[in-house]
Amino acid sequence: MPVARLLVASIALMVLLLAGCTGSDEPPRPSGEISVATGNRGGVYAEYGAGYADLIERRLPDVSAHVLHTGGSVDNLRRLGTGEAQVALTLADSAADAIAGRAPFKGRVPVVALAALYDNYVQLVVPADSPVRSVRELRGRRVSVGAVGSGTALQAERILKVAGLSPGKDVSAQRLDVRESTGALAAGRIDAFFWSGGLPTAAITELRRTMPIRLVGLGDVVDDLTGSYGELYTETTVPAVVYGPQSAVTTVSVPNFLVVRRDMPDAEAYWLTRLLFEGQSQLIRAHPEARRLDRRTAIATHPLDLHPGAARWFRESHP
Repeated sequence: MPVARLLVASIALMVLLLAGCTGSDEPPRPSGEISVATGNRGGVYAEYGAGYADLIERRLPDVSAHVLHTGGSVDNLRRLGTGEAQVALTLADSAADAIAGRAPFKGRVPVVALAALYDNYVQLVVPADSPVRSVRELRGRRVSVGAVGSGTALQAERILKVAGLSPGKDVSAQRLDVRESTGALAAGRIDAFFWSGGLPTAAITELRRTMPIRLVGLGDVVDDLTGSYGELYTETTVPAVVYGPQSAVTTVSVPNFLVVRRDMPDAEAYWLTRLLFEGQSQLIRAHPEARRLDRRTAIATHPLDLHPGAARWFRESHP
């Protein structure tokens, strides 16, 4: 986690501790149905979210948990707003637009966080022998910018914009999810695709087994991206161990949050947060990104507030 984000998390933890506990008695366990909005099949959200839903059912016997496979962050936040989902995974930049009521949202979404989970990495994937070495060299090419309603699409469009490219005008943009994108690249129907996800992403790992690929570095647009859209975007590097030396590139990362509606009962939010940490070993089996879950930094959920029920768990669980 970048130093600035770690400092914010440390300050937030101090505030929670100074606020004091609400009492040591456990709140009542929830019952009923909970739908968890995840993301594209083959992506980290789908695997992490499925593991979390299974954890809920195992640890809360009176709760029936369902997985919703969705377009991604934007779709998840919309479903949370309508009540179709009770819990969702989302990128911080999509969440910022949701609480402000900015496009692509038509109004404010009353969303708060249970915890920060891990960081997404923007991955621009091309065949290994592609001449494309920068975002600007996508001009005139066929590019998947992510599924409709995804955080990938939001980020890809912003990256193209700061690179001086317009989807549909300067690039032939297609709206494919990560599995569709890997299939289209392997078949030669597209020249590149964007994906915003944790490391590794299963669909990209599987693609590497069928054809040589590499990632395109985004270092030349990072400053313009953060200058235009704020500090939620952080310059980072994809480690060579993930997809191979050719894919050890500079890119940008964005935090992922587990979120709920602001009006969720405190007891329910408390237990959903508690299970997240108590069941971490099970979540790691669902996806290795769950190793990054850390009680000390999970409260760094800017620009979202922590749900009061989640805040109670963080206070009471601190040694």
